[in-house]
Amino acid sequence: MERDPQLPLHELVAGRLKEAHARVRSLQVPEDERTALSRKLLAITAAAKHDLPRAARRLERFMQDLDDSRLRRGTRT
Repeated sequence: MERDPQLPLHELVAGRLKEAHARVRSLQVPEDERTALSRKLLAITAAAKHDLPRAARRLERFMQDLDDSRLRRGTRT
């Protein structure tokens, strides 16, 4: 059986999604804001099933926004 050439990217995205969900859960924000962030992560997860490289880029932007606190302030969606 042939090895999936995207397996390393799958593993990377899976690990980053797990990290992102944990970070969102730990944020001290109103519940509606946490729900919105979780929905964004679910959309990225769904996108990964169809276009893994694009989902990886979206996830990196999401994580960068969390790092920059843009999502927590609601200034960028």
